[in-house]
Amino acid sequence: MKKFRKVLDGLTTSSPGATVGSPSCGSAAGTPTAAPTPKEIDVQETLVSENFQLCKTVRHGFPYQPTALAFDPVQKILAIGSRSGGVRILGRPGVDCYCQHESGAAVLQLQFLINEGALVSACADDTLHLWNLRQRRPAILHSLKFNRERITFCHLPFQSKWLYVGTERGNTHIVNIESFVLSGYVIMWNKAIELSTKTHPGPVVHLSDSPKDEGKLLIGFESGTIVQWDLRGKKADFRIYYDEAIHSVSWHHEGKQFMCSHSDGSLTLWNLRNTTKPFQVTFPHGKIQKDARKESCKPILKVEYKTCRNSEPFVIFSGGLSYDKAGRRPALTIMHGKAITVLEMDYPIVEFMVLCETPYNNEVQEPYAVVVLLEKDLIVVDLTQSNYPVFENPYPMDIHESPVTCTAYFADCPPDIIPILYSIGAKHKKTGYSQKEWPISGGTWTLGSHTYPEIIITGHADGSIKFWDASAITLQMLYKMKTSKVFEKPKAGEGRAAELVEEDPFAIQMVSWCPQSRMFCVVGISAHIILYRFSKYDANTQIVSLEVRLQCDSDDVISPSENENNPSFSEPGSHSPQPHHHHQHPASPGSRTPEGIKDSIPCLKVKDRAVRVPPGYQSELVIQLLWVDGEPPQQITSLDINSAYGLLAFGNCNGLAVVDYLQKTVILCMSTLDLYGSTDPYQRLTRSPRRNRQSTSEFCMRGLSNFYSDSKKRIRTSYQSLTELTDNQQSIDMERNKSPTSDHVNGHCTSPTSQPCSAGKPRIPMGPEGPRLTRRGPGRPPFRKAQSAACMEISLPVSHTEESRENSFTRSRSSSVSSIDRDTKEAVTTLQFGESYGRKNDVLPTPCLWVGTSLGVVLLIPMSIPTDQEERMEEPVTMGVSGAVLMLKGSVLRFSFLDCMGALIQPPYEVWRDHNAPEDPDRPRRRKLVHFSPSSSQDACGDGHLAVVCSERQAKVFLMPSQSCLFVHNITESSFVLRADVVSVCNSVCLACFCANGHVMTLSLPSLRPLMDVNYLPLTDMRIARTFYFTNGGQALYLSSPTEVQRITYSQEMCDNLQEMLGELFTPIETPEAQNRGFLKGFFGGNAHTFDREELFGEAAAGKASRSLAQHIPGQGGVEGMKVAASGVVGELARARIALDERGQRLGELEERTALMMTSAEAFSKHAHELMLKCKDKKWYQF
Repeated sequence: MKKFRKVLDGLTTSSPGATVGSPSCGSAAGTPTAAPTPKEIDVQETLVSENFQLCKTVRHGFPYQPTALAFDPVQKILAIGSRSGGVRILGRPGVDCYCQHESGAAVLQLQFLINEGALVSACADDTLHLWNLRQRRPAILHSLKFNRERITFCHLPFQSKWLYVGTERGNTHIVNIESFVLSGYVIMWNKAIELSTKTHPGPVVHLSDSPKDEGKLLIGFESGTIVQWDLRGKKADFRIYYDEAIHSVSWHHEGKQFMCSHSDGSLTLWNLRNTTKPFQVTFPHGKIQKDARKESCKPILKVEYKTCRNSEPFVIFSGGLSYDKAGRRPALTIMHGKAITVLEMDYPIVEFMVLCETPYNNEVQEPYAVVVLLEKDLIVVDLTQSNYPVFENPYPMDIHESPVTCTAYFADCPPDIIPILYSIGAKHKKTGYSQKEWPISGGTWTLGSHTYPEIIITGHADGSIKFWDASAITLQMLYKMKTSKVFEKPKAGEGRAAELVEEDPFAIQMVSWCPQSRMFCVVGISAHIILYRFSKYDANTQIVSLEVRLQCDSDDVISPSENENNPSFSEPGSHSPQPHHHHQHPASPGSRTPEGIKDSIPCLKVKDRAVRVPPGYQSELVIQLLWVDGEPPQQITSLDINSAYGLLAFGNCNGLAVVDYLQKTVILCMSTLDLYGSTDPYQRLTRSPRRNRQSTSEFCMRGLSNFYSDSKKRIRTSYQSLTELTDNQQSIDMERNKSPTSDHVNGHCTSPTSQPCSAGKPRIPMGPEGPRLTRRGPGRPPFRKAQSAACMEISLPVSHTEESRENSFTRSRSSSVSSIDRDTKEAVTTLQFGESYGRKNDVLPTPCLWVGTSLGVVLLIPMSIPTDQEERMEEPVTMGVSGAVLMLKGSVLRFSFLDCMGALIQPPYEVWRDHNAPEDPDRPRRRKLVHFSPSSSQDACGDGHLAVVCSERQAKVFLMPSQSCLFVHNITESSFVLRADVVSVCNSVCLACFCANGHVMTLSLPSLRPLMDVNYLPLTDMRIARTFYFTNGGQALYLSSPTEVQRITYSQEMCDNLQEMLGELFTPIETPEAQNRGFLKGFFGGNAHTFDREELFGEAAAGKASRSLAQHIPGQGGVEGMKVAASGVVGELARARIALDERGQRLGELEERTALMMTSAEAFSKHAHELMLKCKDKKWYQF
């Protein structure tokens, strides 16, 4: 523990115009400012560096760009490989493990060592890896790098330690799984084919041992050549030369027939008795045309031939559809007897695998399901029912159902919120699934002791919102809502609305949720905000709409100035935006100028009729920004809602608006410039009004082209709204300056419905000769298609170098400013309601709104809110816009408040109550508010609280109300902070930051002492920047790919408990015994078990392979894995232990049988003795 005693500023200061906390104050980290009136506080900081460690916990979602699939039929676990080198291993719900190859090479093929707790992966860099799955976090035990040949196919027979590896040159090598070295036994391509063959057979595309005899290896070459190789005799038994290229081969379990799939969409069935021609050739989807020719079909990429005891065999294949039918979706075909079923898929099929009851390839297979891996989904089909229903997937594989555009993460939620959301979401679940249990049921997982309610919220491009239960490192969808239901569907043929029809106008840009009050607010791409209340009852509601004209009317060039109180603009009122609102949105869409330019209309039309809403989140209010003179509204960059105050604040690059959602009125709508009043720290130069709109627009566009070349203008950068304005946002027309509709009385903004102020500048009429042009080019849509958080773009000034594209983060000035010129607009980047001190001479805390801007300015706006419930619904809320001004470097990202003991002060909130619940006349419903006053727990240190402010570059801690800067820490100089949150860790609080250079760091509070700094992501991108989110308990998440959510922890305590929370992939299971084949079958059909691979492939018989052919690389396995695999890679010790257990069990059974036999023998002896005594005196004729 450390005690920090700091000398603070006195509470008595001069006029509010003297800005405290400017960049010159406290230049060194942790340096306090001088104070005329000393005052001492004690803050005991308990967090130390040992409390922090960064590690990944679990990854949710569908594996991005999958490439390979494998299944262990005994352990019942599934593995999926991806193009980025990832391997996802899935078992029963809760058993979900992610592994990553360090090379990042694509996974070509996966092979389980069935029931051994190991997995072989073959990657595109021609390396084989052996993974140990007998530990909660799998690790690589061995790797084998091929130097001269490229791997194309692998095959590992059941209960064998020799892996067959086919290569691009047509050769087949054999790898010992235990030592992971090559055998000297090689099947060369020129030995496999006939000497008279003049062409190379191509790469090996198939390897399999004959079910009839394991000493026979079937090799399939791409060109159509098939060879059965006698491993003992080292010669070919037969060779098949077929005209069509081969894609896959599948055996009949008796080993007398096999089926091939070909590039012309045909299936050939071959009988080993006659290999000169195929026994049967079928084109499942090729119909005979009128000219007696067959339709040309697509290749059949894979076929599986599986037999059943009581029915016809299954032939299941992917592809093979005819080329003639354009637009047909990818399909999986199931042929069972004469019945042919085509299952159309939503995405292309990557791989499929039939699940069978037995792991032995020489037994009747009895298929019961087929796993289909698609490009963006995982489907399991039930084969035991004739209609082939799919199983309900228990994994969260549909996160990307619509591209994810934003995320939010809430740990330690109220315990009742998850069951309520689940009960409502369960009513809307899909039906028609198979009634059987999910077949991938391997591994074990138990609910750990360190669990608490956690919720993840994802916003999507189609306007949908999903709530996920993220407790105990699992993920399960609770509830889904669609924000688009509030609006009418855009109709084609209505001017620019027609261009929006095919876009994503409802895409979610930002969410704000209060779990205690259950108020939920979303910001959409079309500059709209929807406020939702939660109700357990359905209702008929009329959607209330407010429209806000938040458009700046001047073009201000801002330059930092030492003279903080020297504004050079004329009337402040001339820069104010204008609110325009009404309670019920009328049917009229708005107004248009004679030239057809949109003005004072929103981007979307709210439904103007009563709608029936189901239980769950129900829309309370819709707020939309309006078009102004043909210009679309700017993107909303900040949002905060407070249920105790009944207020909602939002801002963009033009200004700030505050809405009273209880009274459904706009109480403040001002440009950022007007919020300063007389305390503006910058000099602003106004420009003269434009003469002609057309010439000005053309000048701006030409100027932009001169400064930035078109090829370099669009780069990837962080934190930009999902749509993209196509031209510069720098030119704001002076001629559109209008009077604000707010009354400025003593620095307060009162009712928005009052008469316009007379201080506005007159609007300059435009001559009829010049046509009015918008700032975008002709015919360009106002919005781009809303992209997922994986790929977002913004136009920013960059240098004319190609490196700027790769290192785009360093080019961005601000993480949330949507202006193309970073020096022209001052955007509102963050907002926070709370109890604070708006002015230095305040004695008691009052409701305040903290405003952070892109220029590093912090504004405090005190508010006067009626406390009585009846007055609150009738009296207006007043706001004073001449509050304090604080300064930081870089765009302001986050506010948080601590009491003088260092404890976090939560914002006040209203306790949730159901507005649709039946009225109780005896107990009228009243608002119940919960306040966390900064002066409630500070008897020892008096009034006041600490304000933590974090920007892109630095963090500061201020003492309120004196506004003294106690601590300042420069977080980064070469990069900038993308995300910052004040979070609870180990019963204390800290500031967690994520920088654009990939560093994750934590700072102590209030001293801002660095506790952790880890270079976590060597290369970051837009997706991560947009979706990174810190939460309490030392956890965070981000979108690691367009389809996957990665959760991490930076808490040492959680890292220590992580092993307990993860599931076990391997469980000791006795391998099923092989069926008795019978004497005659074994005698005439050959005995597969007499084949000794060690005798053929071992070093004694085959010698050593060439060292230059492949290089062995020992893995890092881990201590736990090395213990298990100490005497062999496949776990000889564990096998021996299981064998000993089996032997002991058999000995016990033998002992019991022996005891029974002894008892039986004694009884027999007794009866025999009694019979002897009875008959010993009788003569023979007496019987």
